[in-house]
Amino acid sequence: MRYLVKPAAAVAVVLIAVFALTQSVLAPVPPRSVRIATGAPDGAYAATGARYREIFRRHGVALQVVHTSGSGENAKLLAAPPPTGVDLAFMQGGSAPALEASGAQIEALVSVFFEPLWVFVRSALPVRRLPDLAGRPVATGAEGSGTRALALELLRANGVPATGPTMVAAGGREAMQALLDGRVDAAFFVSARPLPPLEPLFRSPAVRLLPIERADAYVRRYRYLSRLVVPEGMLDLAADLPRKDTVVLAAAAAVVARRDLHPVVRDLAVLAAMEVHAGGDAFAEPGTFPSQQFLDLEPDRAAARFLRSGPSFLQRRLPLWIAAWIERLVLLLLPLLALLIPVIRFAPAIYRWQVQRRLHRRYRQLRAIEARARAATTTAEERRALGAELDALEADVAALAIPIGYSDALYHLRTHVEMARRTLAS
Repeated sequence: MRYLVKPAAAVAVVLIAVFALTQSVLAPVPPRSVRIATGAPDGAYAATGARYREIFRRHGVALQVVHTSGSGENAKLLAAPPPTGVDLAFMQGGSAPALEASGAQIEALVSVFFEPLWVFVRSALPVRRLPDLAGRPVATGAEGSGTRALALELLRANGVPATGPTMVAAGGREAMQALLDGRVDAAFFVSARPLPPLEPLFRSPAVRLLPIERADAYVRRYRYLSRLVVPEGMLDLAADLPRKDTVVLAAAAAVVARRDLHPVVRDLAVLAAMEVHAGGDAFAEPGTFPSQQFLDLEPDRAAARFLRSGPSFLQRRLPLWIAAWIERLVLLLLPLLALLIPVIRFAPAIYRWQVQRRLHRRYRQLRAIEARARAATTTAEERRALGAELDALEADVAALAIPIGYSDALYHLRTHVEMARRTLAS
């Protein structure tokens, strides 16, 4: 078997090099810790991020939840380099301009839940539609927030100037208090959990929830928006909130990822979204989310495939990063097996050639000695030198280790050496 050592070693080196290269290029080791940007600590994004963190932990990956002011800050964190940047983030529908401005290279994995737009106005004002807010002080959300971006976009579309002192950059509790105090005439809020944060506005007789007229037109114009009907009493049956069926617009929160994020982490984010959101919520029927609809960002095709096919057999039984590593390892082994099969097939021929090559080399030496011995001009001194060469060849042949299956060839060679000695003697 030692005749196969050199070719086998060469083949092994090639296979190991190919395997190491493909393993490092196609399936690098996934990170064991990633960061996700959410939103305010008491908001829906932060609560969802906490649930994702538990699912990531179960699959052997630590998910660090980073609280932010909203989609604007999330876009900047996606564009920031490590260690300050994040790998994943929740983004409100309509945030594409903020992402483009930040320069972040991202793709949308899935949309996960609706975020209704709640527009409250002072009850005494004759405001029926968004165009009626022209010239009035309006709280459009905090600077850099997704709420402000959406509010200003809708106001611009209705001919309301989106700049100037009437567009107040205030959101959350600040905007709510300004509306209750009469410092603004209207306020925009985007929230998947309106109660309890907006409960004072729902209960106050001084303000009212503005139904969105022409909602179908908005949906056709902005594909990331949806028309929802909030039934009377859906938010609070005892308090009858809202007090009548109300049409609202809703953006969809999306989980987005940096383009260079490891595929295993992307799959894990989609898996977490499937586990958390597939059952539906107050604004979506079961099965609505997660989805690749309601997105205004480039969708990730791999996420679409994972969403369509679901976790594999191994992924349902092992931590996702381990299952993905095994699956990729199998894929990498297939081309290696394709290389190995011909090697195994031709191994006997290679073995035979290695043995015959050693015998043929001695035969070539023997033929050279015989040719010089038959020469008519060979002197006695030359014949003595040839005899010494023949003795050395005979000793070499005697020490030659040949597999037992080739013993007849070895004995033939020894016979031929003896015949050459007789020729030299004559």
